[in-house]
Amino acid sequence: MRHGGPQVEAKPKDFKGSIKRLFNYMAVRKWLMLGAFILSAIATVMQIFTPRILGSATTVIFDGFSEGMVGGRYPIDFAAIRKILISVAILYVANAVFRYVAQLTLVRVVQSTVFDLRQDFKAKMSRVPVEYYDTNSNGDIMSRAINDVDNIARQMVQTINQAIMSVVQFFGILIMMFSISWKLSIVALLTVPLSAFIISRIAPTSRKLFKKQQTELGHLNSHIEETFAGHTEIVSFNREEHVIEEFGFQNEKLFGIAWKAQFLSGILMPLMNMVKNLGYVIVAVMGGIDVSTGALALGEVQAFLTYTNQFSEPMKQLTNIMNTIQSIVASTERIFEVLDEAEMLDVSTDQPAIETTDKFTFENVRFGYAGQEDLMTDFNLSVKPGQMVAIVGPTGAGKSTIINLLERFYDVRGGSIKLEGEDIRNIDRDDLRRRFAMVLQDTWLFNGTIFDNIKYGAHEEVSDEDVYRASKMAHADEFIRTLPEGYNTILNEDASNISQGQRQLLTIARAFITDPEILILDEATSSVDTRTEVLIQRAMRRLLEGRTSFVVAHRLSTIRDADNIIVMNKGDIIETGTHDELMALGEFYAGLYNSQFTEAS
Repeated sequence: MRHGGPQVEAKPKDFKGSIKRLFNYMAVRKWLMLGAFILSAIATVMQIFTPRILGSATTVIFDGFSEGMVGGRYPIDFAAIRKILISVAILYVANAVFRYVAQLTLVRVVQSTVFDLRQDFKAKMSRVPVEYYDTNSNGDIMSRAINDVDNIARQMVQTINQAIMSVVQFFGILIMMFSISWKLSIVALLTVPLSAFIISRIAPTSRKLFKKQQTELGHLNSHIEETFAGHTEIVSFNREEHVIEEFGFQNEKLFGIAWKAQFLSGILMPLMNMVKNLGYVIVAVMGGIDVSTGALALGEVQAFLTYTNQFSEPMKQLTNIMNTIQSIVASTERIFEVLDEAEMLDVSTDQPAIETTDKFTFENVRFGYAGQEDLMTDFNLSVKPGQMVAIVGPTGAGKSTIINLLERFYDVRGGSIKLEGEDIRNIDRDDLRRRFAMVLQDTWLFNGTIFDNIKYGAHEEVSDEDVYRASKMAHADEFIRTLPEGYNTILNEDASNISQGQRQLLTIARAFITDPEILILDEATSSVDTRTEVLIQRAMRRLLEGRTSFVVAHRLSTIRDADNIIVMNKGDIIETGTHDELMALGEFYAGLYNSQFTEAS
């Protein structure tokens, strides 16, 4: 698993495997693909025949001049030329029609393939464990989902089309050249090994550089996304210049890699042109000698020179295709890296359900995050139905870890967590999470109306009155109705057009509307003013009646009424009891509680 952002894997990339997997996506439309290939090949064959036919027109004209003037004019067969020109016109029109239909078909195939890739990518992101999001930057994930997929869509159609044309052109022109003169053909073919040598020396390096370019682009996207999201904090701490310097560093790295990749891909064309021109000159000289000796007709030499010029085109196109394929494969590999990520495992246990009066039972729970030592080694806890359990402790004590385990964002390494006597690993994740509602310290609201944001939490269809009732319980209805559009107010991308406290109230209302069996509050009132906090606490008491709840809090004044307070440190429970019991104990919890009021004063 990668940590801390996008990185280049050390193992060599499977070029052929990635191409094969990409074409497997296209294979579901194999008949459309085959039709496009056939149409494109026919169009290319028509294009190949036109120089030979036009050459015959030149021969007709040359023969007429060679016979000398008869009756004051050269005996040129204009009827034959007319037929030749009509034939060429028909070939050009047919070529355009076939190529248009082939291109249209290929666009349909490629865009459908990219559609499937996006669908699979999005579906995969819902199946990877939460750990993947914790260890990979959002910028890199977005770069793969947008930039890499778009890169495939943008270049795939032209690449396939050029590949078909180039292969058919190469062999078709070769056949036509040999049908005119085998000696001139051998001379023209002498340039092929030199061209192949140039390609073999440059293409592999170019592919590696294109891969690095896409990776560095992911780094830069990650940095930009992070700085835009934290712009207020950056300005507050006067870190603008530092951010600009860091951006400059990342931009410079991308520039260096992109410059090398583009330079190598760009230098191929001049080199290929040089090789082509050398071959063209030699063929022109030898062809002129053959015409002067009568070994070849002028029209045939003209056609051969046209073929010689065109013969380099498939080579140049294949060179360009190789460079484009490097970029496509680099993007494809980055997408398949995500599609190959390990998914959340539905690992059930052989532990049968037991009869118990507990709502939740933590038995000898052992857990640690990937690549880290166990945070919890022997965690035990019993929670009765309807209890409000407060979880307190210093940063890193394991408070939020309990929430992650309850909702199965992570599974335990040892021991078990039981819900009403049944191991939660034996319960489907979706079914388990339907029984929870959660309000986090970091509010999440999407771009849409306030009404839709509140309704988002409902597990089933709810009425408008249910939305209004939930808002009133969360004391959000009053401020919502003061807005110009009320419940139809559109929240922007990060909901910055309302205050942080108001955003928190909306997330609480969203939890209310679910009518949850179990409620999780993770620093739910940390961003709310004191007056609003009191109102929320009153509403919470009504909401919590008959429900089991877990409350994570640093502000200990908010959990004085908890039925059970769990004090954690370094992943283990060190104290438990009510507020009064723990204060009377006068140890860790009492120290935390008193220190908050000392700091406040």
